[in-house]
Amino acid sequence: QVQLVESGGGSVQAGGSLRVSCTISGYTDSKYCMGWFRQAPGEEREAVATIYQGSGSTYYADSVKDRFTIAHDNAKNTLDLQMDALKPEDTAIYYCAAARRSSSTFCTGPYRQLLSSAFAYWGQGTQVTVSS
Repeated sequence: QVQLVESGGGSVQAGGSLRVSCTISGYTDSKYCMGWFRQAPGEEREAVATIYQGSGSTYYADSVKDRFTIAHDNAKNTLDLQMDALKPEDTAIYYCAAARRSSSTFCTGPYRQLLSSAFAYWGQGTQVTVSS
């Protein structure tokens, strides 16, 4: 059973930086799509960034491209999201998630499946608040 435990987050002023981390355990091979999602009050949960464990390929939503960086450390079994140049509209609960995928095509490539319903494993969520 894959388990995810998040840490980090908090409050920061616009333009600042935060890092959220996720410790992942229980996966048995390298065919996992790992990602960060966020959900603001009254909004749908949306994919922010994903990384395919086997290849290291990444995907970023347009709204965070060039500001956020996703990274997976195989040795430490951690998934990090470094968030720079934060904006008030980045305020949300951030969740790490994982799902098995046969290839990066379905994680970061043209056929990526990024609906939250397509991810089987979730962390508990951590609040990120950006004030103007």
